Amino acid sequence: MVALLGARQIGKSTLASQLERTWKGPTAHFDLENARDRRRLEDPLLALESLRGLVVLDEIQHHPELFKTLRVLADRRPTRARFLVLGSASPALLRQSAESLAGRILYHVLPGFVLSEVGTARMEKLWLRGGFPRAYTSSRNADSFEWRRTFVRTFLERDLPQLGVRVPARALERFWMMLAHVHGGVLSWSELGRSLGVSDMTVRHYADLLTQTFMVRLLQPWHENISKRQVKSPKVYLRDTGLLHALLDIRDAPSLRGHPKAGASFEGFCLEQVTRHLRAEDTECFFWATHQGAELDLLVVRSGRRMGFEFKLNSAPGMTPSLRIALEDLRLAHIDVIHPGPETYAIAPRVRALSLAHLGRELPVPARPRH
Repeated sequence: MVALLGARQIGKSTLASQLERTWKGPTAHFDLENARDRRRLEDPLLALESLRGLVVLDEIQHHPELFKTLRVLADRRPTRARFLVLGSASPALLRQSAESLAGRILYHVLPGFVLSEVGTARMEKLWLRGGFPRAYTSSRNADSFEWRRTFVRTFLERDLPQLGVRVPARALERFWMMLAHVHGGVLSWSELGRSLGVSDMTVRHYADLLTQTFMVRLLQPWHENISKRQVKSPKVYLRDTGLLHALLDIRDAPSLRGHPKAGASFEGFCLEQVTRHLRAEDTECFFWATHQGAELDLLVVRSGRRMGFEFKLNSAPGMTPSLRIALEDLRLAHIDVIHPGPETYAIAPRVRALSLAHLGRELPVPARPRH
């Protein structure tokens, strides 16, 4: 069994439909937003146990009790069907799947378009519009912007309530807007709570909802046993820069280039491109910072290997004291400074300026350990 997860409108159903068309054998498709399909599944065991081949269950978060039935069907021998479940929420928000299907299910998170898919010549377009297919492929920037603004409203007013979220849409919209303005910065739960007039716990709950629905990334801090005082609060990024720009009312490339959040926006854009290229899990990704001012934008830790990255909206970045401190304190073999310029070159021993356009060619993907 495979769970294909990702944000609403990211392309999960389209990908599943393509798989169905090429599947050699029978297929069945249930859309759990469709009232007729929900009625067909009122007795899920009766509806599913006789099916063979590929069975697709779309928007599984609307019917999480199905996981109990899927566990029974997954344990049958011989295997009679393969199940592909699509969901717009993380396993944590789906709740029952983790317990019901342990050892029986593989989770795959589908991201939006990435640079390797659209081509480096379209880097600025992808950065401006983000990776949602409808937003990226719109014929005009104005149409893309309007789609993204509508997406935000629909997500808050319809999609989250369908997941059982009972938070007022207006409160979550204000919170999301605040996160857009601190995108790329270290979070202060108490400051956000005071601004919204709610408790720290309420703010954390709001952040969890946006994280578990693939809207927000909370990048956790890395701690080393060193003498320096280190930052221990997470940094926040909106995962899709197109939605970030919609919330900040940035409508075109000139407005983006001149905006005070351009550097932070580019940092988040690079962060997503690098982590997707490396196929890095959230549990492998960190940032590092000290109260004395040294920092590293991204530290990826896999199988004991540490990879350091810094992101600069500067076509010719150079060496900084912060990079020297990070190299030594984190015991890094190498740091890549990702930038939008056309050249890749050595800045200093163990430090390289890596063009974002060269990411796929110059940055190897480290292998995962076999279990």
